[in-house]
Amino acid sequence: MTATDGETTPGLAASACRVRSVLGRVGDKWAIYVVDRLGGGPRRFSELLRGIDGITARMLTVTLRGLERDGLLTRTVHAAVPPRVDYALTPLGETLRDAIGQLVIWADVHLPEIEAAQAAYDRRPAAGSCPEDAASQPSGAATW
Repeated sequence: MTATDGETTPGLAASACRVRSVLGRVGDKWAIYVVDRLGGGPRRFSELLRGIDGITARMLTVTLRGLERDGLLTRTVHAAVPPRVDYALTPLGETLRDAIGQLVIWADVHLPEIEAAQAAYDRRPAAGSCPEDAASQPSGAATW
């Protein structure tokens, strides 16, 4: 972060580094999914694993530990056989869930625009290629 005159302020630089670190953790796609799933109330590890398509048990464990360390969720071990562990959002985690909810709403509202932009981008010729060269080349021929 910089002060208004463009100079880096030592306290702001350290703060920016810490903020970047937090955003890196909470902005991770798996963290977003976990926070979203826990928004419906406490969940067991196996429920989270089944409910988040594509996540591995190891990645879920790493994500849960990081979110717990950051104070965004609690881990409660119940004395039972077999042992039962529940994960739930803390009040701080609920505030993140609200922010994530706004991001999801934005994505949902703007999805058609994003898909149209992606399709238009994908139809563009490759950077540096000449349309005349591409038209004169047989299909599949290399252009150098």
